Amino acid sequence: MNNPSKRIMVDMSATLIHHGHIRLLKAAKELGTVIVALTIDDEIRIKKGYLPELNFSERREILESVKYVDEVVSCNWLIDEAFLDLHRIDLLVHGHDNSNPIRQERLLILSRTEGISSNLLRSRVLKSVADILESSGQ
Repeated sequence: MNNPSKRIMVDMSATLIHHGHIRLLKAAKELGTVIVALTIDDEIRIKKGYLPELNFSERREILESVKYVDEVVSCNWLIDEAFLDLHRIDLLVHGHDNSNPIRQERLLILSRTEGISSNLLRSRVLKSVADILESSGQ
């Protein structure tokens, strides 16, 4: 049950926001007040090798409009206990690919949504563009 006094952090890049992100945020909201730690553009460029399709301010605006999100803060690729302390976070909620150095008692790992990822969306877009170009004779 939602405990508004409990501060729950979800860290994400959200380069292409999809229903898997929404499901993670919804699960976090059931635990308390949700603060999204959103990765800055330069960190995504360094860690993933590309700039996100949506820049930080665009991703932030979208996340701030999601009913399960109470606050959005900027972050680097990895967050640590000091970052959680700075934002008065009780629990970090993350998918199974967590690599943040957070103590087990302060971390909740949730299963990812099967069949969706930002990379999958990118490949769908590329296929659609190729199909469009092929059908138009270009």
